[in-house]
Amino acid sequence: MKEALNLQTLKSNAKKKLNGYCRVCPVCDGRACAGEVPGVGRTGTGSSFMENVRALSAVKINLSAIHGETSPNTTISFFGQHLKTPIMAAPMVNYQINTGGGLAENEAAEAIMSGTHFAGSLAWVGDPVDEEMYSQWLEAMNRVGRGVVIIKPRLNQDSILEAFDKAQQNGAVAVGLDVDGAGLITMKLKGQPVGPKTVRQLMELSQSTKLPFIVKGIMTVQDAVKCAEAGVDCIVVSNHGGRVLDHTCGTADALSDIAKELKGRVTILVDGGIRSGTDVLKMLALGADGVLIGRPLIVAGYGGNAEGVEFLINKYTEELYASMILTGCANLQQIDGRILSRKF
Repeated sequence: MKEALNLQTLKSNAKKKLNGYCRVCPVCDGRACAGEVPGVGRTGTGSSFMENVRALSAVKINLSAIHGETSPNTTISFFGQHLKTPIMAAPMVNYQINTGGGLAENEAAEAIMSGTHFAGSLAWVGDPVDEEMYSQWLEAMNRVGRGVVIIKPRLNQDSILEAFDKAQQNGAVAVGLDVDGAGLITMKLKGQPVGPKTVRQLMELSQSTKLPFIVKGIMTVQDAVKCAEAGVDCIVVSNHGGRVLDHTCGTADALSDIAKELKGRVTILVDGGIRSGTDVLKMLALGADGVLIGRPLIVAGYGGNAEGVEFLINKYTEELYASMILTGCANLQQIDGRILSRKF
């Protein structure tokens, strides 16, 4: 009989296969992998990665167990998709470069796409420079029947629209840009230069696709408002996992102000430093409608393929469920600032 997965087994298996590209640290906070980009680390001193973890850790919760909420509902509707959990897989690609190739790109795509789907959630597809890699991710998305595709902010708008069309043909339920990739020199070296986008350019892209349009990489209220002006359907509060700009604030700190301004006008997601279902609860209380998980799912994929990814998302969802019981939240909509010990 196949041995049931547990977190210790996942991490042990992953550590062997990752071969130092990720140390699978007891606490994934970026201290051991400073400056390791390419790799799973973060740029420069690693301050941005570490700040994501620190900012979220600083958020404290009010425990409340005098109530009648015994069976919280963790489901969410995301652009017509009924999900069992607000936890989705962040877009992560280029496994050969960033994780040493212990999983081939097609194997990683299958693990992330299928495992997330089995957990009743959605995986997001990133945008590798290599067209063959992109096709492998789209094929994996096509097999499960749904996903979200995020494209780098190429200077050529037509190339972005071509990628959107291909994504839609393969089952994407939404598409978008990770604008925080605007400074990636590697894209230029590969003949695909990227850069920032104006409100008008975002509007052009939003109006040129029938799918919901997402902008990932928002860290200020000003940029969030610009997205709303451009007709963006969803934003992701993100600093690219601390991989593109040193010394940014943590996403948990940026989220609260953005949510105060835009909650209800656009869907708000967040990533960065989320390592448990309780962390998910904190992000929702700060104003997010859902979250994206990145590095922990790399470990889960390496440690147990699709089964490992499914296991970890289910684990985080179970922790969220327990945290909702202990804060008196019957559903995700009831998770707000009242459960926090310090008001944001």
